[in-house]
Amino acid sequence: MMIETFELGPFTVPRLWTGLWQLSSNAWGTAPAPKIRREMARHVDLGYIAFDMADHYGSAEILFGQFQKSFPPGRKVVGATKWCVFRPTYPSRQTVEAAVRERIHRMGTRSVDLLQFHWQDYANRDYITALRHLQDLQHEGLITALGLCNFDSIRTDEICTQLGPRAIVSNQVQFSLIDTRPLHGMASVCEKHGIKLLTYGTLCGGFLSDTWLHKPEPDLYAGSLTPSQRKYLDIILHAWGTWDLFQSLLTTLRTIADRHRASIANIATRWVLDHPFVGAVLVGSRLGVSEHTADNHHVFTFTLSPADTASIEALLARSNSRRMITTIGDCGAEYR
Repeated sequence: MMIETFELGPFTVPRLWTGLWQLSSNAWGTAPAPKIRREMARHVDLGYIAFDMADHYGSAEILFGQFQKSFPPGRKVVGATKWCVFRPTYPSRQTVEAAVRERIHRMGTRSVDLLQFHWQDYANRDYITALRHLQDLQHEGLITALGLCNFDSIRTDEICTQLGPRAIVSNQVQFSLIDTRPLHGMASVCEKHGIKLLTYGTLCGGFLSDTWLHKPEPDLYAGSLTPSQRKYLDIILHAWGTWDLFQSLLTTLRTIADRHRASIANIATRWVLDHPFVGAVLVGSRLGVSEHTADNHHVFTFTLSPADTASIEALLARSNSRRMITTIGDCGAEYR
């Protein structure tokens, strides 16, 4: 069975990526570094050759770099990382280049395959200056492809317009059956500029899975929940709807999954992938602790029928999903 792929700049990459954000905290559980590197190799052997990390994801870049060095030459593995500017910073050429070279040093590569840029304060429009420096570094060979992370529709449109055609290849944002904000603005921007979304939160920290079907509402502050689960449970209960409505969604997804001999997670992922502006879904993996590669592979074995999609849309119409763009704000607003 073939894994679906798409073109991202000069790369041909799978439509499921391995997200390494869980290396940013021990709260998700950890494994020894050699075991993590072995799991990276296993993912690549299965065809999952793209890894997403960031400057603030703990040792993710370093572990990826170690893995790269031990990997046989001639087989391309795509490493996507980020430069995230959370505090007021003037992005001089020196500052920007130092950030990029730090990524290269930690990853043990000659250049960054995909550098995704995040800028916290929209009131400070120096993000355009930073991106122009990143463009220069791309032309000099330190970056292969340039993307964004958690930019909203207005700024994504502005950036793509100012930097020129095909300067930006992607924007990484949250998108799921619970959080449908990219449908309201971002989709049109992607179509206008030919960029793809790399989506995270697609399984809401694991809540969109069979594990939570027919389960009672968990305590938001329960010690058994991961950081991701606390985040997405808060969204489900206080922005999207109620736990009872969420159980109705899981029941609907289970009915659809039965028709396709799939899991609830498969259906939730397929629904996101079926949007043409989505390039890939980033699947968070606790490498060496908990992976779901076998189940994730089923995403490529079926298609959702019009009846499947209609039943999902009927359920979502009972939720606040279409209003979340006004209650939370556009993509990335929850981080600002």
